[in-house]
This record gives sequence, C-alpha cells and structure tokens, in this order.
Amino acid sequence: MARILIAEARFYEELNDQLLAGARAAIEAAGHEHETITVPGALELPGAIALASESGRYDAYVAIGIVIRGETYHFEIVAGESARGLMALTMDGLAIGNGILTVENDAQAEVRANPAKKDKGGEAARAALAMLELRERFA
Repeated sequence: MARILIAEARFYEELNDQLLAGARAAIEAAGHEHETITVPGALELPGAIALASESGRYDAYVAIGIVIRGETYHFEIVAGESARGLMALTMDGLAIGNGILTVENDAQAEVRANPAKKDKGGEAARAALAMLELRERFA
C-alpha cells in the first residue's frame, strides 16, 4: 500500500472540494492511503511537495489547484511556473500527478473539477499512481 500526499492550493473552495473528492476517491479505489496539506496558492505547490519529499513519508504526490485567467499577466506566471516546478520535481524522480487546472473562466473550472464530469482531481491521482508504478518498475 502506497502513501500519497495530496497538496492543494485552496483558493477556490467549492471547486477545490470537487478536485479533492476526485483525487481521494481515485486513491482509495486503488487501495492506497492519502493525506492532504493545504498551501496558499498554486505557486507554493512545488515547494510544498519538495519539502514533503524530504521526509521520506510519501510514495507519490498529487498537486491540485485552480488558476483562472484574469486581466493581468499574473495568470501566465502562476500557470507556467507551477507547472515548471512540478516538472522539475518529476524529472528528479518524484511521482507526481499535476491536477492544477489552468482555465479561462469559472464554467471551465466547474466542468473539469467535477468528479461526475471531467474529474481532473481523480485523473491527477491516477497519473501519480501510474508514475509510481513506473518508478518501481525501473528501480
């Protein structure tokens, strides 16, 4: 049984609840344990996962959050840098599922977060588990 850390950037509470429900359901359906931590925003997710990885307590990680385009360039910074940070950790050997939604509006976020629709939280958890399986295969 693997131990999975879900790191969530809890900015949009109702949407995050849906992402979290999907991620938890996918992990539990696969027979694994999970723990959840919360960070202020998507930019903090890679740092939180890096810190958690130093503990050696987790086998894989799921990053979830939502970034909705606004009127400024901030969207591009947050979307790009959070993805870059997670990819760097993945390239260092961590099994991570990226469930950070980067969307144009609330309606797109709702469809993607909802476990009964696109279930991107569950998809990110399944990606983390798939990467964990690959890591173990090549160990």
